[in-house]
Amino acid sequence: MVKRLISVVGPTGIGKTKLAIEIAKFLKTEIISCDSRQFYKEMKIGTAVPSDEELAAVPHHFIGNLSIDDYYSIGQFEKEALVKLDELFVDHDYVVMVGGSGMYEKAVVEGMNDLPEADEEHQKLLQYIFEHEGIEPLQHLLKNLDPEYYSNVDLENPRRLFRSLDIIFQTGKSYTENLVSPKDKRNFETFRIGIDAPREVIYDRINQRVDIMMAQGLLQEATGLLAHRDKVALQTVGYTELFRYMDGEWTLDFAIEEIKKNSRRYAKRQVTWNKKLQQLNWVNYENSVEESLSLLQQIL
Repeated sequence: MVKRLISVVGPTGIGKTKLAIEIAKFLKTEIISCDSRQFYKEMKIGTAVPSDEELAAVPHHFIGNLSIDDYYSIGQFEKEALVKLDELFVDHDYVVMVGGSGMYEKAVVEGMNDLPEADEEHQKLLQYIFEHEGIEPLQHLLKNLDPEYYSNVDLENPRRLFRSLDIIFQTGKSYTENLVSPKDKRNFETFRIGIDAPREVIYDRINQRVDIMMAQGLLQEATGLLAHRDKVALQTVGYTELFRYMDGEWTLDFAIEEIKKNSRRYAKRQVTWNKKLQQLNWVNYENSVEESLSLLQQIL
């Protein structure tokens, strides 16, 4: 029988976790997370890690498996996720994957290209620019060298910028050009499910989620990570804004509004990215479970 990966995508805060769990329970299988921020065990609240009850409902993989001190790349995730899939497909005909990190999802489904390893000198140069001049010069550089990737990438994530610029420097081709070269064929089929919702619903859910995170103790979590603020894993929405509050640069209310604003921007990029995915089966956010199970029953 053909093995199938059921990949659930959608913007942040729209209910991907709940849908993935219901699908996994229906198929009696397990879940692989491709949310690159949830890999880090120190960042539970700010990355909306599934609750203990949710994690207990279905076995999850690649959640809290790394420390913020660890270096981890998309290429490493691709290799490890494929190994885990081979293990799971021994006992299961279906495996569910879920997460908001589009590049990580795409790496597993479609494959990464045979890109060169990071160049140490390039990384040092980019790190120096980042530490002394901020992220803006790196954003402008990428915009000039690869406007297509610039329009899709998470521009607030320095790791993405470091990697793409390094590849451009090494190959003399844009990162986009490098990504479209031939890739290894997969030994499974993928059925993609995308959760669709009006923009105002997405934004409202994000605003509510940030308020819930703050009530759950996001400020305390970020305070405990302040000494590690230079780690690449912490250059992300929800933490960088609170660090600026701790520096006395912003009020707490303003920092919270910035978290909401930057989360909405991230969701907008996710929506744009998902619309370009191949063979995506859309379901409505209000009936995502019912519609998804109906779709799956047609392919069972």
